[in-house]
Amino acid sequence: MGLYNGLGAKEIHTKKSLKKGENILDHMGSTELAANLFRATQTEEKLKRENIKGKLNANKTHFEVGQKVRQTIKELGGTMPEDLPTEDSIKKIESSKKKSINPPNKKK
Repeated sequence: MGLYNGLGAKEIHTKKSLKKGENILDHMGSTELAANLFRATQTEEKLKRENIKGKLNANKTHFEVGQKVRQTIKELGGTMPEDLPTEDSIKKIESSKKKSINPPNKKK
């Protein structure tokens, strides 16, 4: 949530105009995925390093690290994660590639 300025999953889903049942992660481009992965890995390291225990404390840490990642993106002049374009889903891309590699047989 910190990475997305306090937006929860439902709000991100709506902001990115995803359909019901579509997974947010499946529609992220590399920049957004990288920001999320960096947030997750840095949070995990902080939780271990500082021996943070309990769900509330872990959630607070996730939020705080997300805010710091967001601040860094802002300072660098980057686009905020919620404003990055929605990409085609991985499933759609895989399906398109399979079709281009194995086009349907034409009947004669």
